[in-house]
Amino acid sequence: MQAEQGSIGELQKYHGRYLKSRRHTLANVRLSFDVENGGGAGGAGGARSPLEGGSPSTALVLQAMPQRRESFLYRSDSDFEMSPKSMSRNSSIASERFKEAEAAQLDRAHGEDLIVTPFAQVLASLRSVRNNFLCLTNVPVAKSRRSSGAASAVTPQPKNLNPGDEAYMKLALETVEELDWCLDQLETIQTHRSVSDMASLKFKRMLNKELSHFSESSKSGNQISEYICSTFLDKQQDIDLPSLQVDEGAEARAKKKDKPRHAGPATTMSQISGVKRTLTHTNSFTGERVPRYGVDTPHEEELGRQLGEIDRWGVDIFRIGDLSCGRPLTAVAYAAFTSRELLGTLQIPARTFLAFAITLEEHYVRDNPFHNSLHAADVAQSTHVLLNTPALDAVFTPIETCAALFAACVHDVDHPGLTNQFLVNSSSELALMYNDESVLENHHLAVAFKLLQNEGCDIFVNLHKKQRQTLRKMVIDMVLSTDMSKHMSLLADLKTMVETKKVAGSGVLLLDNYTDRIQVLENLVHCADLSNPTKPLPLYKRWVALLMEEFFQQGDREREQGMDISPMCDRHNATIEKSQVGFIDYIVHPLWETWADLVHPDAQDILDTLEENRDYYQSMIPPSPPPAPIQTHSLPDDDRPEQIRFQVTLEEGEGSEECEGEGDGGM
Repeated sequence: MQAEQGSIGELQKYHGRYLKSRRHTLANVRLSFDVENGGGAGGAGGARSPLEGGSPSTALVLQAMPQRRESFLYRSDSDFEMSPKSMSRNSSIASERFKEAEAAQLDRAHGEDLIVTPFAQVLASLRSVRNNFLCLTNVPVAKSRRSSGAASAVTPQPKNLNPGDEAYMKLALETVEELDWCLDQLETIQTHRSVSDMASLKFKRMLNKELSHFSESSKSGNQISEYICSTFLDKQQDIDLPSLQVDEGAEARAKKKDKPRHAGPATTMSQISGVKRTLTHTNSFTGERVPRYGVDTPHEEELGRQLGEIDRWGVDIFRIGDLSCGRPLTAVAYAAFTSRELLGTLQIPARTFLAFAITLEEHYVRDNPFHNSLHAADVAQSTHVLLNTPALDAVFTPIETCAALFAACVHDVDHPGLTNQFLVNSSSELALMYNDESVLENHHLAVAFKLLQNEGCDIFVNLHKKQRQTLRKMVIDMVLSTDMSKHMSLLADLKTMVETKKVAGSGVLLLDNYTDRIQVLENLVHCADLSNPTKPLPLYKRWVALLMEEFFQQGDREREQGMDISPMCDRHNATIEKSQVGFIDYIVHPLWETWADLVHPDAQDILDTLEENRDYYQSMIPPSPPPAPIQTHSLPDDDRPEQIRFQVTLEEGEGSEECEGEGDGGM
């Protein structure tokens, strides 16, 4: 009884100290966990995959991660937390006595992984509470009714603790606090949102804090921060975009911009723009000979040698473009599909495939510096390599593999060389047609599937109706996931899935339903689309130059039309080197870090190259003076320049949090 009274008093004293503490979550996880394909939807063991074809059963094994530079996701987020309900913490607070007992049961190679997604942290806390309960009550593990696979199998039997012991009291206090934290977290979850949204909101808070600090680091940081914020965050849901300091010409531009725009000749909205008439080459493969590598070229042997390296990360896609006489997408797509024997498996006639591939490539805009068929070929080849990852061997069916490669090939078809935001701001026909939502991505899909209707171009003609429907759904999901504003949600989904299965401790990640399988494929294609910084430096530098030129061309157009120039699109006011460092630190590295965690150790070389490229651009940043302070003490409140404001608007009940940095109006 005295022990119980002491517990209450200690809890009251401990509560205030706990709320001020900030601890990361560590999860004791097994050395490996498996990604297996179980049954169809519903989890029936031995059933066929919901995506047609037999369900491969090869497991994905995750090894212990080596020490390397971690992304900003692993930094403390305590500055963002506005209430105890949103605090993240170390859930592995079992006593040293229990840890010693646990260590005796687990393999020495099993280590502690840092957990950053809130849902996985809750699970880790609950597992810790369960272990503490066993330690406090001495309940025999064998009689536990918990049936979580290997999770309970590895639970050790702790040493006995007596109620009067100091260790007993300490563990009891920690257990109650652990439960309190879990309850607080669960109370903030809204029923209409998924658990991955918890991670998405947290990551957005952290990114906005990072961007706020980055914008203060130099005169160019403000522009780079706004570019990242406006491009990679879904502003319609949670984020208020930063506003730059208003310059002297802003009012004049605003008046000019408010003038009604007169569009060109009206087009029928039901028509898909960008689709050309049936091309003359559509039925050109009617003879006996199909080009050996899919394209007619006087450099066939050299092209063959280059395509022979299609399985290698970092192949010189520019060289393939030259040797294929400007048809790199056709050559790469044909090589990828034939090497995987997809033409035979899915009964795709070679001539039909080449007819579609050439038609598709013709609908990429050659004049675009970046978003042309060479970029599509690069993404397709990168997707092909990622699908070859040993950890994913035999995980996906031929239909799924075909869908991923097809999505990579078509993901930017008929790209105008302009951003989604430009199309929305200019009230373009495409923005009106797709209601400002993933405008370009919806257009790419519409054009791609429309091209399949061209005579002799339907490469899926021999698929059954259900197979076609499934493939179409997968392609739509994957291409829509290339909308960069969905980046943080994709990252949060993947990281939550990986960490949740780690914490579960069962050693198995079943990809036995459409949602989980397409989630991996979406992130795979997204990684391929953001793979330029992971390629050999000479290739990466060429891609950077091409992308910046396309941005600058948009900026020139915005300047001519009296529009506000988009971030990083002003050729007279951009810092390329620093923009790449920020791009890697806040976007590319967190994504590839999570992917590497999923398929470890298969992506370690890619991460190494990414870090080397980041260090190169960091070393190339020219020194710049800090931004001049804005004198506001002598100005009336209404006349003070606006400050850049990165604000996260949380859902009702979660509070809000705001980070401010001094704006400098760009460089």
